[in-house]
Order: sequence, then C-alpha cells, then structure tokens
Amino acid sequence: MSDDQTAPFDVRAYRRALGGFATGVCVVTAHTAEGPFGITVNSFTSVSLEPPLVLWCLDVASDRHDAFAGAERFAVHVLPVEDRDMSDRFAWGVCRLSDDEFEVGDPTPPRLKNALTRLDCLTHERIPMGDHLIVVGRVTAYEAADSGDALTYFRGAYGRADDPKRSET
Repeated sequence: MSDDQTAPFDVRAYRRALGGFATGVCVVTAHTAEGPFGITVNSFTSVSLEPPLVLWCLDVASDRHDAFAGAERFAVHVLPVEDRDMSDRFAWGVCRLSDDEFEVGDPTPPRLKNALTRLDCLTHERIPMGDHLIVVGRVTAYEAADSGDALTYFRGAYGRADDPKRSET
C-alpha cells in the first residue's frame, strides 16, 4: 500500500478491511429527553483500570447522536449470542426501549435484562474525532454473568465467542 496522499481513498474497501477485526456486540442505553434509548455499537474498549474508564464511539450522522451525546449517564451491555435480534433492532430499527426490556434504579441508566455484562457509567469526557464522537465513561457499577456465549461481529456477519467455562466441563 502506498503512502501517497494524492491517491483516492476507497472508503468501502477500508470499511471491509476494518471488518476483519472481530468485535463484541454491545448495546449502550441511556435516559434521553425522548425516553430510554438503546444503540448498538462495536466500537467499545476499556481505557483504564485506575480509574475505571471505558469508551465507545458515536457516529455524528446517527439519528441518535444528540440523545446519546448529551447523556450524563449510560450503560454498556455485552450481548449474549441469543440477542441478535436486539442488536439488529438497536442498530437499524426502533431505538426506544419498551418497559419490559429493562430495569432501572434511580439514578442509574436503563439496564437490559439479558446482558452478559453490564457497566453503569458516568460520562467522563466527550472527544470529537473525525466523523465520530468518542464518549469516555467512568464505570460506577457493573455486573457480569457467570457463563454464556457472547455475540460477535466479523466481516459483516454475526458470530459467537464461546464461553471457555462450557468447554471445561
């Protein structure tokens, strides 16, 4: 590949190249002015253990940008393999959570009932970067299931990360 900056940049090919990195599938939830919302993300990572910080990226062109960019609290949920439909819905469909999908305890963000892992966060920093907003959160509470296979995404398709505890038995 050339370092020549005058060559046209093929965004579609670049996106396919990035798809070669398998990611977990997460849903971020927050209370918004329009009610409890969810959005599917795969741009999630741990930033720091001390203090406990995580980040996720929000497309500035998303119709949910303003709702999530302004949220002071949010929760990140790692989805189990059974929740593919939920992932699709929050990626492209209705983003408002129905009352039977989540639990909430003031002042925590909406908590999905079936997540493998949930991280409750306070927004620590918002960093505009390119065509995305990086949202850094300070983890204030978390829960993790003892077992379960995680939903993954690789080269434009869903997959699963098998639970290592299951293979030990």
